[in-house]
Amino acid sequence: MAMPKHEKQPETQPEKVIEFKQVRKHYKDYQALKGISLEVYRGEFIGLLGPNGAGKTTLVEILEGLKMPDSGSVRVLGKSWQQDALYLRHRLSAVLQETLFINKLRVEEVLKLFGSFYGCSRQRVLAVMEQLELTEKRRTYVEGLSGGQRQRLALGVAIMNEPEILILDEPTTGLDPRFRHDTWDILRNLNREKKSTLLLTTHYMEEAEYLCDRICIMNKGEIIAQGSQGELLKKHCNGDLIELTTRFPERLQVLSQHPRVLGYDYDEQKNKIRLMVSDSTRFVAHLFEFAKKANADIDELIIRKKTLDDLFMTLAGRRFHE
Repeated sequence: MAMPKHEKQPETQPEKVIEFKQVRKHYKDYQALKGISLEVYRGEFIGLLGPNGAGKTTLVEILEGLKMPDSGSVRVLGKSWQQDALYLRHRLSAVLQETLFINKLRVEEVLKLFGSFYGCSRQRVLAVMEQLELTEKRRTYVEGLSGGQRQRLALGVAIMNEPEILILDEPTTGLDPRFRHDTWDILRNLNREKKSTLLLTTHYMEEAEYLCDRICIMNKGEIIAQGSQGELLKKHCNGDLIELTTRFPERLQVLSQHPRVLGYDYDEQKNKIRLMVSDSTRFVAHLFEFAKKANADIDELIIRKKTLDDLFMTLAGRRFHE
């Protein structure tokens, strides 16, 4: 007797928790968002990158329900802010660049206060303090906390209700490198262990590289590229960068015709040649050999992989900080 064939189980589709469709927003004559469409799935850690004025904050404020779009639609956890605000407030949370607390409250009192809004137990308060390494500061007044400790407290308040979606609006701005990296580890663990969906806006390229599964690059109210860092660099910015300075740059101009050179640029003010090459390891040997024959001593040489800042330069014609 023939055995029945097992039916192939359909692949589980990832759950869509945020959906923007052709969202537009303007302020007088300024168009902050120009028809943004974006989908975010449960458990993703997504980064929004771009310079000031790119539209990141406006997009986040619409996601938080603080502003309404002029046109287009926004769905969060399958709901809308117009009809389901109370439902969404219990499932979303945010960490801002700076959070103001009452200075004469102690750390534990602040967490208890915000926890009471969600009916959180004392055990939850203790767990959050331990998770954020604030237990030793439980009796410390807010005014006695360092900047990094205050930001940890703000993060503690934000995760007290174990939000399904956590919005991080430049949360590590102004923190010293140690506190910044500690915060990164806390956020990554929150994403992996609790399966929370995190959306981050940042100016720090290394922050997005370390944390985010997917990166959306914004410029002038539009998303101009999105994908993982590897996907974006491979698609738009493939190759290695070589920067060199020499007193005789004209003698090395012929390098632009080399088959491994994908791009050539000369900065006359800095006397610097910038090459994008397909394989820096093999090209460098040829570079030194040619420079020796051309009697053009190389004073400084930098070889590096392309970064997200280089990618933005390629796509938008300027650096993030510009």
